[in-house]
Amino acid sequence: MTPAGPPFSLRSIAVPAFGPALLFCIGEGAVLPVIALTARDLGASVSLAALIVTLIGLGSWFFNLPASLITLKFGERWSIVGAAGVSALALAAAAVSGMVPNGLWLLAVAMVVVGMSASVFSLARQKYLTEAVPVEFRARALSTLGGVSRIGIFIGPFVGAAVMQVGGLHSAYWVGVGGMAAAALLGGLVRDLEVRSGRSDGYDSTPEPTMRGIAVSHASIFLTAGFGILLLSALRASRQVVIPLWADHLGLDATGASLIYGLSGAVDMLVFYPAGKLMDRKGRQWVAVPSTLIMGISLLLIPLTGGFTGLLLASLLIGFGNGISSGLVMTLGADYSPDRGRGQFLGMWRFMSDAGSTGGPVLLSAVTAAATLSAGISATGILGFAAAAVFAVVLPRLKHRRNY
Repeated sequence: MTPAGPPFSLRSIAVPAFGPALLFCIGEGAVLPVIALTARDLGASVSLAALIVTLIGLGSWFFNLPASLITLKFGERWSIVGAAGVSALALAAAAVSGMVPNGLWLLAVAMVVVGMSASVFSLARQKYLTEAVPVEFRARALSTLGGVSRIGIFIGPFVGAAVMQVGGLHSAYWVGVGGMAAAALLGGLVRDLEVRSGRSDGYDSTPEPTMRGIAVSHASIFLTAGFGILLLSALRASRQVVIPLWADHLGLDATGASLIYGLSGAVDMLVFYPAGKLMDRKGRQWVAVPSTLIMGISLLLIPLTGGFTGLLLASLLIGFGNGISSGLVMTLGADYSPDRGRGQFLGMWRFMSDAGSTGGPVLLSAVTAAATLSAGISATGILGFAAAAVFAVVLPRLKHRRNY
């Protein structure tokens, strides 16, 4: 019998596991508020500027499947390094877009590349942690990864704003370049984590499964738990749009709307680790069902609010619901992913998740256009109840102490 090693601790992998993610997201967060402004400076209309902002999400969504193949070919470590490095180059191109002819096109291409790089980076990091962390710590590790990413996105705009006071609008992109470059450097300098394999020799002579093979063999998972993830992602993305839109509907000024949004995000960041611990000890459904119900109820409450205080309370509740679901998508993807073909499975899992993130705001927009903003918000709230129902039925009523 192989002697047991020392007890596992998340602190022992904090720098290699979470450091690059924090730096990458600080870099991304620094540029997100200025993309639309840059596009407007380059002559884009309001609608075109909004489209250029969405290109990051679209690039990430459509590149999830190729990202899995890249990770399989180059490995998690070098995929992380390469993705951060390419993203740094793309943000450098965006920084000089105002100095070249057809700068708007350069900015648009740069945003697509940033999204594609983010897809590779995120998938490689998730696969890395899934294989390196014991399953009894999995939810805590992936919830922490999700929480660290949110912290980076939260910090990034403040760093960018401080630099822009000195260097102007485009200097925010250089903050992004610095964050991405630091993520690449840290990813290249740290040692690989030990991967826990089912075989003692770490060798498996069977051929790597194809993307189609994984899709067919795991179709029941994608159509059940995967559908719940799609609904959850739609709910999350919609909430980011709902708060500022309803604040505007109530006639709140930009300062009030930003304060509500920021406080909701702050609550979001505070509860990720306890939620991960609960998932590890009690089971994934203990977080999946309550989080989606809380967000669904909160969204149904928003159209009933008539001022700053009411919207703030509903937004804080949304932040709490979203915060406890931190890492849930990644954790369930890791739970259901097979040992062979994990990268391909996670690529398809992330594709479904990003499809929900894109579809949620589209549903909100469609219902609002057909009826009213209140009806659109209520429709997105119903997604929370649908997601909770799916998770309650699908997720196993047992502790997740094994791979699926």
